[in-house]
Amino acid sequence: MGKSEDVFNVERIRQLIDLMEERGLNEVELKQEDQHIRLVRGLAMAQAAVAPAAVPVAAASVPEPTPQAIDGPHIKVITAPMVGTFYDKPNPNAEPFVKIGSKVSADTVVCIVEAMKVFNEIPAEVKGTVVEVLAGNEEAVDFGRPLFKVDTRS
Repeated sequence: MGKSEDVFNVERIRQLIDLMEERGLNEVELKQEDQHIRLVRGLAMAQAAVAPAAVPVAAASVPEPTPQAIDGPHIKVITAPMVGTFYDKPNPNAEPFVKIGSKVSADTVVCIVEAMKVFNEIPAEVKGTVVEVLAGNEEAVDFGRPLFKVDTRS
């Protein structure tokens, strides 16, 4: 973008809104020289209180794989609703939101996905027992990436 172009032109704003919808983002901020635009969609959930502090990537933990893949009609998969960084706990010193064997209901927070410095609490949206954790703490995740498997029989 050259100096003569304006960040605030209508076409550029529409492109940013389309990008937000496509990627499931709640907020986009763009700065260039003396121009600045910040778009917030819906109720952005900036969770500063639960935002993890900067933790070295080397400290990331990867869950133990289960001995046997768990599948069947009673297994529901919780997927990433957006591209971002997966956090299994509210802060580096806390216990994980859920682990294998945890009972969840539709509104139980199972993790946080951080996208563009917005920390989004992800609810289970299903009732049951967590039987598999498919993502490691601080791991980059794509939209639709499986994060957890939940057995809905219990």
